[in-house]
Amino acid sequence: MSKTIELIFDFVSPNAYLIWQPLKALAEKHGATVAITPAFLGGMHKLTGNAPPFIRDADVKGKNEYAMLELGRFVKKHGLSKFKMNPHFPFNTITLLRMLIALEPARRAEFIELLLPPIWEDGLDVTDADTLGKILQDGGFDAAELFAKTQDAAIKQALIDNTENAVARGAFGIPTMYVDGELYFGKERLGQIDEQLSS
Repeated sequence: MSKTIELIFDFVSPNAYLIWQPLKALAEKHGATVAITPAFLGGMHKLTGNAPPFIRDADVKGKNEYAMLELGRFVKKHGLSKFKMNPHFPFNTITLLRMLIALEPARRAEFIELLLPPIWEDGLDVTDADTLGKILQDGGFDAAELFAKTQDAAIKQALIDNTENAVARGAFGIPTMYVDGELYFGKERLGQIDEQLSS
């Protein structure tokens, strides 16, 4: 029986970019499916009292420096050398997340695949509607339709519900993953997920 890795996802997290390809490879190794649940990281932080690590740990001597060391190790291990911090970070992803919700679940991975490189390799300003629209249109999506759907009340509510439900289930940041009901947080949990899928 095929297993599922549920990924709580927001484009604004650099770790969402960093884990995407390794997680896909891990799923493929085990014949598992990655199910994407869009959730707004800013809302998760507000509901949980969490904060981005570079802000939360700013006064802890050496901690952010060590985080960058670990990031570099992860990038090297997984061949993610094109990764660059987006100059517009932190940026508002509500429009992108609503678009992701508006899509059929089967197309969500395709949408993520299309947008992660422009955001986390090329420094895309996601609030630039013209550039974003061209990327979507060139990538085989109906940009005008997706932009229109971001104003749909049901889609707006679905994002709120996803975010609140993720927090209610124990999530406090991105990327959060669930396998067999077990919660795993962060890109460093790939080894544990591998073990879980092997059991």
